[in-house]
Parts: sequence; structure tokens; C-alpha cells
Amino acid sequence: MSRWKNFSDDELNCRCGCGQSNPNPEFIELMNIIQFMRDYLKVPLPVTSAYRCENHPVEKKKEKAGWHSKAAIDLQVSRGVAHEVLELAIKLGIKGIGVNQKGDHRFIHLDMRPERMVWSY
Repeated sequence: MSRWKNFSDDELNCRCGCGQSNPNPEFIELMNIIQFMRDYLKVPLPVTSAYRCENHPVEKKKEKAGWHSKAAIDLQVSRGVAHEVLELAIKLGIKGIGVNQKGDHRFIHLDMRPERMVWSY
């Protein structure tokens, strides 16, 4: 059972087939922020990707492990909700923010990197 009321273990665990959960304390901190955002905004924040183990196909292609193997989440949001998520993420101290708001697969990536970085896909 998930420790966050609006997010299931299936959404948050690795989806490569291993079902592994993220043991990183930074991920717990991130998810506490995401749950606060969900409560504050009162709208669903569907998760398209969260933890990825080292054997996840996306991570295996990388030279160095990405933030999804540490503390990152992709939320399927668009339009006004995306704007609200961005504003709130910045106010709450999330420093890694990636934005994809084109096409059919719109999402916002949030991670717990120590330095501020914003990018678009």
C-alpha cells in the first residue's frame, strides 16, 4: 500500500517488469511535495513515469543514470493545470523542471536535483 493517498505503488514503482520501489529518501521528499500539490490543486496528477531501476530500458541506454533512478516524476498535465503545477513546483523548491506541452503526450518532469534547471522536450 502506498504511503501517499492519491498515488499507487503501481504508478510509482519501476515499470520495466521488476516492480521495484524507490528506496531514495529524496524520492520520499519529492512525493511528499507532489501529494501536497495534489491536495492543494484538487485535481488528479496522473503519473506517466516515476522510479526507473538500472535495468529499465530507458536507463540502460544512458551513459550515466538519470534522475528517475534517484528522485523524479513525470506528471501528465496540460494547459491551466500544467501552469499551476509549474508555479507551485517553483514555489515549493523543486529545482529540476522539464516541460513537454506539445502533441499528444504532454507532461511535466519534476526532480530533486540540487541546482536549478529548466528545459523543454
